[in-house]
Order: sequence, then structure tokens, then C-alpha cells
Amino acid sequence: MQEKPLHELISPSERVFLTFSLMIGVFMAILDTTIVDIVVPKMIAPLSTDLYGVQWVITAYMTSAASGILIVESLERVIGLKKVFMSGLFLFTSASFLCGQAQSLGWMIASRTLQGFGEALIVVSAEAMLFSSYPPQKRGLAMGIYGLGVSFAPAVGPTLGGYITEHIDWRWIFYINIPIGILNFILALTFLPEHKLNSSHGKLNMVSFLLISLATVSLLITLSKGQQHGWWNSEFILYTTFMAVFAFLLFLLSEVSSKEPLIDPSIFKVREFVVALTVYAFLLGFSMYQVFYLIPLYYENLKGISTFQTGIHILPMALAIGLSSPVAGILGDKRSEIMPLTVAVFVYLFGVLYILPTFDYFTPAFAASLKLIIVGIGMGFFFAPITNLALKRLGEKTTLGVSIMHYVRFVGGSFGTAIATNDLQRHLWENFQRTTEIQAQQNVNQFLNSVYAYTSLYFHNYEDKAKAMFYNLQMLYAYSDAFSSTFFIAGLWGLLGSVPVFYLLTHYLLKGVRKWFGYIPS
Repeated sequence: MQEKPLHELISPSERVFLTFSLMIGVFMAILDTTIVDIVVPKMIAPLSTDLYGVQWVITAYMTSAASGILIVESLERVIGLKKVFMSGLFLFTSASFLCGQAQSLGWMIASRTLQGFGEALIVVSAEAMLFSSYPPQKRGLAMGIYGLGVSFAPAVGPTLGGYITEHIDWRWIFYINIPIGILNFILALTFLPEHKLNSSHGKLNMVSFLLISLATVSLLITLSKGQQHGWWNSEFILYTTFMAVFAFLLFLLSEVSSKEPLIDPSIFKVREFVVALTVYAFLLGFSMYQVFYLIPLYYENLKGISTFQTGIHILPMALAIGLSSPVAGILGDKRSEIMPLTVAVFVYLFGVLYILPTFDYFTPAFAASLKLIIVGIGMGFFFAPITNLALKRLGEKTTLGVSIMHYVRFVGGSFGTAIATNDLQRHLWENFQRTTEIQAQQNVNQFLNSVYAYTSLYFHNYEDKAKAMFYNLQMLYAYSDAFSSTFFIAGLWGLLGSVPVFYLLTHYLLKGVRKWFGYIPS
């Protein structure tokens, strides 16, 4: 076991190569979570399935990654973070090849399950090693660099996925990982040091791990398939919900009764970690993930532009996230994590509560793209300070803390996506029904008569065409208003997640006031 911390064992040049190697792996793995979403419709015919069947390509990856996250700390104690990271690279790269070769839905689902487990090993080991490789006074910068990959990759996914889909072939979203993965594996083998965090935690509690895995898989399937099956009207959803609750309860019972729990409960005695975890769950998972999900839908489904053009319009926000993340880390190192975190909260809430709800069908696409830069700055300022706040006092529990935070990211993000999907559909039909109830029939008839005069020149069923045009127009307005309402609700979730930040800010300011008055002569 190493006696000195990792940052004292490597030189500055080694730290540069270590950071470069880790970030390539993280960027590649995180990018795959959004780039595949773009090409899912293209897989339906080659895999001989339908839209509902192909959704399992996403669900399998998500559930495997979320379950695998919690086993990383145990693997680290046995083989070290370097081998965990390299194992993740090997699995992810091999699975990418298998995904590209898939000829059936079952083949693709199995390959994506393996790929998701590889992603779990990569992202947790990379963050833990990156955090440990920088001295305490520069760990904000380290998390800013990591945040660049975690935040920038999902935002750039639609751009790259759209380009590959429209100009090459959807299978290349998987094949492109192969040369990058091989190069990254060689870099990791050459430059990453062997590293095990000193830990008094015992062996893997397999019972707890299997129970939390079952609970996680059941929960994520419920959230991802609920809208499709009609939520509580479906026996399947009721069954998966029951499985999730029952397995979680058994997991808690196993943890309480075990001498060697899967998750060391003492980690929750660290106040900063608990506060950061709460913010991470609600602000990132329940709010920001809604925005990540809704923005592409806004451009593609409401504005009617192509996948690639959607990616181009999202790119300014992605660049804002990438550029502001290291800046936030540096500011946190120089002063306190509270300062950039407060900036992140106020800028993000301004964007999501005031700017995004103004987006509708008539908002120019380019103007919306520029306004998204403000939201991107808020997101970019968020990750580095919240991660540094969460991990800075964990010591030997750093890898466990990273694992829990990523687990919360997956589960919270799944909740956020499910909430956004449900709210968008609910507001769509509420708006449509409301406009139907309040519209004056006389005005509707006048409009239809004016359309009849035009459609009768070209169609023999001109009345049906005119009514269909009116229906689509009414649906367009309802959908436009639905986006505004859903964006605002996402902002309310962000406001709820910001409450702990306001608590920390108040505590920070009061501490400063007491310190300042302490130096004033009596």
C-alpha cells in the first residue's frame, strides 16, 4: 500500500499525460450516452425491431452502467485504479466493435450492456485518480477539467451523432471508439501510475451489491418505460416498481445487518458530501438533465430542423460549458467552492426560469442558440466546485464518494428525463384541450371556409384537408406552449436543488462577517 498521496509521487509532466489519458477515456465514454440517442431510429430496420424494442438499446446501457458504478471501489481495493480504468477501456472498446457488428436486437442489447459496464469503470476510476493526482490547492482545476468532459461531451453528442448519421453510417458511432480506445489503452499502460487508495473497508458485500443492482435495474426500467406503458395502468410497470421498492428495502436491511456493508455509512457523516450529494441529485439530475433532454427535442420536433443542424445550434452552449468549467475550478481553488457554485446557481436559474420559458415555435433558432450560452455558463460553473466540495474531506473514501455521486447522476438523471417526458406530454394535451374549449366556433368556421377556397383547387377531399390543417395548427401551438411550461418546471426543480447552496452561502457570509468584526478594535 502507498504511504504518500498520489500527487506527491508524480511529476508535473507525468500529471499532464495522466490528465490527458484519463480525459480521453471519460470523454469517449460520456459522449456515448447522448450520441446513441440520435441514431436509435436508424437502428430499427437493421435490427428487425420497432421503436419500443430499440429503446432497450438505451435502457440496457443505462442500467448496466448504474449498477456497475457501485462495484468500482471494491475492484480498486483489489487491483488498483489503473487496472480498473484499463479494464473499463478494454470492455468499452471491445463492446463498441460488437455494437457496430450487431445484426439483431438481442446482440445489440448484450453488447450495450457490456459497454455500459465499461463506462462505469472508466468514469469512476478516472475521476478518483484525477482528484488524487492533484495537490489540494489545485483540485478545483482538476475537477474543472473533468467537468469539461462530463458536461461538454453530452452537449456535443447531437452534433457529432447527427453528422455521422447523415454523412456516413450509424454504425460508425461505435466504430469511431475503436482507434480512440486502443490509443487510450496504450497511453494508460504507459503513463498511468499504479495507485490504490488506503482503505480500511473490507471485502465486497455481494448480497448488498446484487440487491442494489436489482433495485436499480427495476427502477430505471420503470422510469424509462413508464410513459410507453401508461405508468400505473400497466401491470408491467407496477411489477417493476414493486421489485425496485422491495429490493431497496432488502438492500437497506442487508447493509444494517452486515459487518462489512457495501457502502461505508460513515461517509454520510461528512456534511459537505451530503450537502453536495443533495445538490447533485436535484440540480443536476432533476433539472439539468431535463434541459439536456428537452433542448434537442425543441429544435428537432418543434422547430423541425435536422439532427445535424440541431447539434450545430446546441454547440455554442456546449462550448460555454467546456470553457467555463476550468475557470470555475480555478476560482474555487483561489477562494472557495462557494463562490463559483453560487455563480452557477444564479446564472443557471436565471437561464432556466427566465430565458428558456420564452422559447416557442416563433423564437428564431439562432437567437435561441445564443441565449443557450447563458444556460451553458451556469452548467459549466456547476460541476467543478460541487465535486471538489463533495470529495475534499473524504480521504480514503474518495473512490466511494465518486461512485455514489455517479450513481446519483444516473438515477437522478433518469428521474429528470421521465419527469420531462411526462410533463411535456401532459402540457401538450392540456393546452390542446384548453384551446378547444375556449375557441369560438364562428371564428373556426370562418377560418375553415377561407381554407376551403384554397384546398378545393387542388384536392377532391378539400374539407378533410382543411380540418387536418387546422388540427395541426392547433397542435403546433399546444406543443409550443408545452415546451415553455416544461422548461419552467425544470427550473423549479433546479430552485429546489439550490436550497442547500443558499444554506452554504449564508453560512459562508456569516463566517466572513464574524471574522471581519473580530478584527475591529473594541
